[in-house]
Order: sequence, then C-alpha cells, then structure tokens
Amino acid sequence: MLNGTEDEEKWLAEGIAGIQHNAFYMHRALDSNNLREALKYSAQMLSELRTSKLSPHKYYELYMRAFDELKRLELFFKDDSKHGVSVVDLYELVQHAGNILPRLYLLCTVGSIYIKSKEAPAKEVLKDLVEMCRGVQHPIRGLFLRSYLAQISRDKLPDIGSEYEGDADTVMDAVDFVLQNFTEMNKLWVRMQHQGPGGVREKREKERSELQDLVGKNLHVLSQIEGVDLEMYKETVLPRVLEQVVNCKDDLAQYYLMDCIIQVFPDEYHLQTLETLLGACPQLQPTVDVKTVLSRLMDRLSNYAASSTDVLPEFLQVEAFSKLSNAIGKVIEAQLDMPAVGAITLYVSLLTFTLRVHPDRLDHVDQVLGACVKKLSNIPKLEDSRAMKQVVALLSAPLEKYNDIVTALTLSNYPRVMDHLDIGTNKLMAMVIIQSIMKNNSCISTADKVEVLFELIKGLIKDIDGADVDELDEEDFKEEQNSVARLIHMLYNDEPEEMLKIICIVRKHTMVGGPKRLPFTVSSLVFSALRLLRQLQGQEGDIVGEEASMTPNKIFQLLTQIIESLSAVPSPELALRLYLQCAEAANGCDIEHVAYEFFTQAFLLYEEEIADSKAQVTAIHLIIGTLQRMNVFGVENRDTLTHKATGYSARLLKKADQCRAVYACSHLFWVDDQDGIKDGERVLLCLKRALRIANAAQQMANVARGSGGPVSLFVEILNKYIYFFEKGNKQITSSAIQGLIELINTEMQSDSTNPDSVADAFLASTLRYIQFQKQKGGVMGEKFESIKL
Repeated sequence: MLNGTEDEEKWLAEGIAGIQHNAFYMHRALDSNNLREALKYSAQMLSELRTSKLSPHKYYELYMRAFDELKRLELFFKDDSKHGVSVVDLYELVQHAGNILPRLYLLCTVGSIYIKSKEAPAKEVLKDLVEMCRGVQHPIRGLFLRSYLAQISRDKLPDIGSEYEGDADTVMDAVDFVLQNFTEMNKLWVRMQHQGPGGVREKREKERSELQDLVGKNLHVLSQIEGVDLEMYKETVLPRVLEQVVNCKDDLAQYYLMDCIIQVFPDEYHLQTLETLLGACPQLQPTVDVKTVLSRLMDRLSNYAASSTDVLPEFLQVEAFSKLSNAIGKVIEAQLDMPAVGAITLYVSLLTFTLRVHPDRLDHVDQVLGACVKKLSNIPKLEDSRAMKQVVALLSAPLEKYNDIVTALTLSNYPRVMDHLDIGTNKLMAMVIIQSIMKNNSCISTADKVEVLFELIKGLIKDIDGADVDELDEEDFKEEQNSVARLIHMLYNDEPEEMLKIICIVRKHTMVGGPKRLPFTVSSLVFSALRLLRQLQGQEGDIVGEEASMTPNKIFQLLTQIIESLSAVPSPELALRLYLQCAEAANGCDIEHVAYEFFTQAFLLYEEEIADSKAQVTAIHLIIGTLQRMNVFGVENRDTLTHKATGYSARLLKKADQCRAVYACSHLFWVDDQDGIKDGERVLLCLKRALRIANAAQQMANVARGSGGPVSLFVEILNKYIYFFEKGNKQITSSAIQGLIELINTEMQSDSTNPDSVADAFLASTLRYIQFQKQKGGVMGEKFESIKL
C-alpha cells in the first residue's frame, strides 16, 4: 500500500511538472501574442490530464493546476486584438488539437467566449459542447471535463432574465443542457464502480464518494435556474432526474442523488410533487438507505410546516400525511431485512411530521404508534440499543409537543409501544413521563386516565418478570420511588367519589410493589386519602351521617388496610407515624372510636415491633404530641391512653430519655384550649416524677464515673415549671421554682459535677427570662416577684 501511495505521489509530481513546463512556454507565447504557439503549448499542458494512474483526489490537484492556467488562456482568447482571429474562427481552430481531451478543454474555453460574444445563440453552442464531450468516456477524465463544462457555462445559460435569453423555449434549452450533462456525468460516475479488479470494491466506493459533488452540482444549477417554476419542475425536471436515478441501478448514486433532490429544490416543490418523489422510493435498489432519504424529506417538510402557519392548508390539500404513511409502509414491506432501528426511525420522522403539521389530529399520532407496534410485534425481543433509543424518541415526542400527559393517555397504542421496551428502558421512559407531569404541573383527574398512567409506569411500581431486584442501584431506586410518591400527590379530583376511585386504583397498583417499594408509596397514598377526608369535610359540613354514599368511616377502613400492608416490609416506625396521622384526622372528623382504634394500633406497634431505644424515644414523643392535640376522647378513653403513654415514658432505657418523656407527659394534663383539660395536680406529679428520675440519673453518673452528670435535665424541668406557673397552674408555686433554682445552683457548685458550658448558658438564659418577667410588672411581674435569684 505504501509503494502505491509513493508511486501516485511521483506520478502527480511528474504531471504537475509537465503542466508547469508547458505553462511557462504558453505564458511566453501569450506575452508575445503568438496564437499558434499558445495553442500548441496549452494542448501539451492539457495532455497531462490524460493520465489514468491517479486516484480522484490526486487527479483533482492536477486538474486545479490546469484550471488556473486555462483562466489565463481564456483572458487571451477574449481579446481578439492580441491574436487577430475572430471567435468563430478560433472555435474552429482549437478543434485541430491532436488529442481529444486537450481539444475538448480548449473547445469549452473558447465556447465560453463564443457564447459571451453572442455571435451564435447560447443554446446552439451549449448543445454542441455537451454532445462533443461524449468523446471522452473514461470515468474520471470525463467527469472532470464535464465538471469544467458545467463550471464555465453556469453563468451563460439561456435563462429568463439572462443576457443570453433566447426564444420562448429558452428555459427548456437551459434545462435540457444541464439535464443532459447531469445524465452523462452520472453514467460516467456509475461506470467507475465496474472498473478494475473486484477485490478493491471498498476503495472504489471511497473514490466515488470523493467525486459525488461533481455530479450533484448539476442539480444545484438546475435549482438556481429562474425559469424553472413549479409546473416545469413537476412536468419535466423531476421526472427526468428520477428516471436517471432509478435507471442507473447503483445504490451509492441513488442514495446520494435522492438526498440531493431533497436538499437543493424548494420545500413547496417537494410538497406539490410528493407522490412522484415517494413513488420512486420502492423502485430503488434494496441496499439503498431509503429510511434516511425519507427521514430527511419528512424533517425538511416538518421544518417547512413549522416556518409559517400559512403553509399548513397546502399540506392538507395534498394529503401529505397519508401519502408519507403509505410510502413508509411500502418501503418497510419491500425491505424485509430492514433492521428494526431503520423502521422505527422512519416512524419517529413521520410522528415528528404529523405533530408539526397536524397537532390536532391525535388519530394520526395513534396511527403512527399503531404501525410501530405492528412492526415491533414481528420482532421476538428488541435488543438493539439504537432501536430502543428511537422507541424512546417516538414515545417522548407527543409528551414534548403537547406538554400534557393527559393527551398522551388518550392514545390507545401508546402503552402497547411501551410494552416492547426492555426493563431498563421501560423504567427510563416511565421516569420521562413522571418528569413531564411534574414539569407541566399536570393534574390527572379521572380514574380511567390514572389506570392507563399506572399501566404505563408499571416498570417503576412493581417487579417486571425477568428483572433482577438485587442489581438495582440504591440511589436510582430511591429516586424512582420518590418520583412515584410525588406523582401520587398530583392525582386529584374535586368530586370525592371520583377521588376515591383514583385512590383505589393507585392502591391496587402499588400494593403489588413488594416490600422495598411500599415504604415510599404507602405514605403518599395515606396522605391522598387524608386529603380526601378534608375535602369531604369541606363539602358536607357534618359528615358523620352514615346515609351518605361515601362516609369518613369507609375512608378510615381503607386507610387501616393501606397501613397494615406495611407489616410485610416491616416498617413499624413509619406505620406508627401514619396511624397517628389518621388518629388526628379522626379527631378532626369527631369520630372517637376510630381515633381510639388508631391509637391502639400505634401502641401495639410500639410494644411489639419497635425495639431500638432511639426509635422508642422518637415514637413515644410522637404519641405524646399527637395525644396532647386530641379533643375527641371522653374521660375514660383519654385516661387509658394517657396512662399508657406515661407508663411507656418511664420505662425507656436511658434515664435522661425517661426524664424528658415523663415531663413531656405533663402536657397531656394541661391543654390550653377553651374546653381543654387543666389538671394541675397530675401536672405536678409528672414534673416531680421527672425530678426524681433526673436525681437518679445524677447519682448513677456519680457511681459509674465518679462525677455527676450534666445538670441540663434539671434546667429543662425548671423551664417546664416556669411554663405551667405562667399558665396559671396553682399547684406550681413560686417557692417550688425557688427551690429548684437553689437545687441546680447547689449541683453546679458541687465538686462531683463536670463543667458544662451548654447547661450553664441554658440556665443563665432561663434566669434572665425570670428577671425579665419580674421587671415587666403587672400581674405576671407580681407572680414572679417572690422568686429570689
């Protein structure tokens, strides 16, 4: 290979040297106005282009050297005062050159001047030149010769408005010339494929690709001819170009030329000749990449439709969608071995087209999705990652266009396309759907649509057959489940009965999610049901009546069943929190027995399931806080629950935790509401019990470590004393507060107590508060006056 490259470089260098050598003598002849010598050396210079040893790339370098010299020669020929020969005689004279290739290059050069002189009609000269060029049939030499002819003639065509315009058929003459040159160049280009040994096919294809623009330039020239209107394009230009494309039976030429047609001619021409253009596609070679050709055509038409709404009636008039849809169907049927990615790419382009041109025609969108389902159903399993990406693009397009998942949910074939995705891609698409809902703040408000939606995202809410749960990335899994949880909050309907249906559908889908998913989805489901309760309260006022079609009792039964599903996880801390939320909701609905049942379930979980000491502390404070806010209970039920809460508080593992839980229980006996409980004695009992526990904690620390624990527990209890003192609890006296302050001071001064800056600051802040109350005066000032600091 290296030797071949070196040889080619050597031959190119020799050719360039030959051109430079003869060009030198040609320049000398031009300077001395010697026409005969100029023609002799220019013909010898152009003879260097007769080589067959160079690749197209190297031949192009040689051609450009000669082209530059020909421009100088043309300037000499143009000035007849220098050589004294008329252009007509000159046209005859150059035809005496010995070899055909130099002769034709010189003829084209003089022909250009001949047309400019207008001594003969442009069409006659052009016709003569294009016919003469048939004398060179070597593919590379012929292509470059005809490229030169196209180059020098492009500004001299007998077009409308051109200075070379002829009679009534003048445009037709220009078109005929360009088409004839195009046809001959294409034949030469195709013939290159069949030259040389069969083993170098790839190399020949690469060389041909390097030359494709020479052929394509003719189509560009055609598109620039002013006189080529839609009628002429429809009746003459396109049929003749397509005839050449189809008849050449070469896949490289067919693909490139079809792409050229789509790129160079105006969009409105394509729209009006859609049937003709699409009719050529099934006639192309089976190896031609028709999908890319069609995709580019649809993309071009889509952009045209998007450019202005004024053009949309044209699309309807020519029934563009049905024509494109039929053409795609025929191409996919004809190319049985077309890979899945090719077919789906076509459907993506068709869908993009219809979304831009007919956004209101959802039946068209569904039709495209249906055609894709039909294609995918013939494939046992879609494993091509590129095909997967195209399916995702297909499914994402309606979401991006309508910015509304509700519209996509009305498409019957949408979920059927999703079913063909693999597990990972299915989840990815489900996330795209959820993100679309979040981004556009879409509200899915009917049970039917929720059913369809949860079918679409089933990859996130349950384990699909074949999915390996253990392989899931923990972070990704959490993100997915949090997205589902957020989605549940987006489902809402003002009608309680419809909302209940929605909740039941979501429950049906999420309950099969398995123990890993339930903690994420159950919470959202519970809060949706609680929102429904508030909705019911707002609409019905007194909602306890059992005659209503939907009662709070029914919703509370549903809530119990939902929370009980967490026992499979198990997740007792979460279940306890949810039971307490439901108890508060029952309190709001004024249903005592239901609220009591939820508290019972919470206490059972605390007793039987929550063993971790930290979890117990959190749970008991949650229970106390919720119970304190309850006003639905009668004396007996409240006493039972309060007794339980204080009992569990005193049995916590750490003394400090016991102390804090017990003093928190004091709030259960003193509620500030108008009808609230105010049992001062039991408040005092709780606080005294907390003090005893704090004392015990101090003594245990002294025994265990030889030094007392921090006095912060005493300061916390002091704050509780002050709180209830302010609230008017007569059992809490100023002397009791005085005694507690002295106890704290004694403890802090004790040698066995470790210094604690946080406790010191806390105490100082508390004492400042007492001082502030004393200075404030009034009733409160009098109450605090007797406390000596």
